[in-house]
Amino acid sequence: MIADRMLNDRQSHGLWERTAPPPPATEKLVGDIVADVAIVGAGYTGLSAALHLAERGLDAVVIEAAEIGFGAAGRSTGLVNAGLWVMPSALKETLGPVYGGRLLDLLRDSPRTVFEIIDKHNLPCELKRAGTIHCGADKKGVAEIAERARQWQALDAPVHILDAGETRAKTGTSAFAAGLLDLRAGTIQPLAYVRGLAGAAIAAGATVFTASPVEHIAREGGVWRLATRSGSARAKWAVVSTDTYTSRILPELRREQVVLPFFHVATAPLSHRIRHTILPEGHGAWDTRTVLTAFRTDNAGRLIVGSVGALRGTGIAIHRNWARRRIRALFPQIGEVELEHEWYGRIGMTNDHLPRLHLPAENMIALTGFNGRGIAPGTVFGRELARHISGELPLDGMFLPVSSARSASFRAIREGYYELGAQIAHLPPAC
Repeated sequence: MIADRMLNDRQSHGLWERTAPPPPATEKLVGDIVADVAIVGAGYTGLSAALHLAERGLDAVVIEAAEIGFGAAGRSTGLVNAGLWVMPSALKETLGPVYGGRLLDLLRDSPRTVFEIIDKHNLPCELKRAGTIHCGADKKGVAEIAERARQWQALDAPVHILDAGETRAKTGTSAFAAGLLDLRAGTIQPLAYVRGLAGAAIAAGATVFTASPVEHIAREGGVWRLATRSGSARAKWAVVSTDTYTSRILPELRREQVVLPFFHVATAPLSHRIRHTILPEGHGAWDTRTVLTAFRTDNAGRLIVGSVGALRGTGIAIHRNWARRRIRALFPQIGEVELEHEWYGRIGMTNDHLPRLHLPAENMIALTGFNGRGIAPGTVFGRELARHISGELPLDGMFLPVSSARSASFRAIREGYYELGAQIAHLPPAC
């Protein structure tokens, strides 16, 4: 039954769908309803907003086209990292001292917000608070993580540079010359977390509808009307939190981002002897390569490896074979590699790798551009949207300036290049 909710596609959510607790009971939106806030999209941002709105006594409804966590929220690696993909300094350099400073302050310890929600609501999502390790893949990569460490340490963040021996001890591989250990961070089972977030929002008084694609949004009589095929919701506020999965209602939100495909594979559970030689303290990790490798384990001892690429067409065999080679290169102690699950999704990338805040019309708000950092920022951003809508946080005090959606240049060409380029990068080396 759950597989049907995810379109019965084993490459859609893979391991996470097979191991997550079932989602809370939801129904299709049928008939006409009225609420204070209508939210499109049941991912981290939309559900966090719903939870925090409900806790403030506002009537929030979430309308999801497919199932809770169907988009990027249910497909990610599950690394709960602080900050954004770019260096901390880039926030002030790009956004200026006011907004850059606010965004940096908001996200510098953002994993804590995720962990507090998990603890408060007792969400079963395989939380590990060990931290994450950014691995230097070459001389340039080592210099990159050294600078990143310098910037975070200047902000009193608990980050530490690991030498080659320390990196090997904590990751189980000798492939890297150094690593950046961030003790603020951790790992979760992402689909389990987003389903738990939905359950917490419902328990607080929010309503979540699934299998209900919003086909039209219009302003009628001073309120927003969000229409599906079988019903509608009327609300003073409309929040659009669909990111790159927006297609019908605000297509400009999709056009302003370049999609980067990202896939994962998971091994069968490793033996007790082997699993304790790979990330023995429970860290999640990724490297500094342009076409990166991310790796972590789950509670059952499976090794999960991810990289850029789409599991479709010729990419299926290319990326699958690359994953086997990469696992053997990183962890030869595993021996013959048995892949048990595979899945892929997409990451929305903006030109400057920073998120966007849009107000397309009165009392309508949208956030896009998580650039591969969705879990902690999405959760925190959802809370801040709830604060704004409830009147606690004025618009001029928000964490991002309001901007207009602008189409990314050469978007289709760049997206094709990323998908093809990942396949080329993952081909076996020439003899």
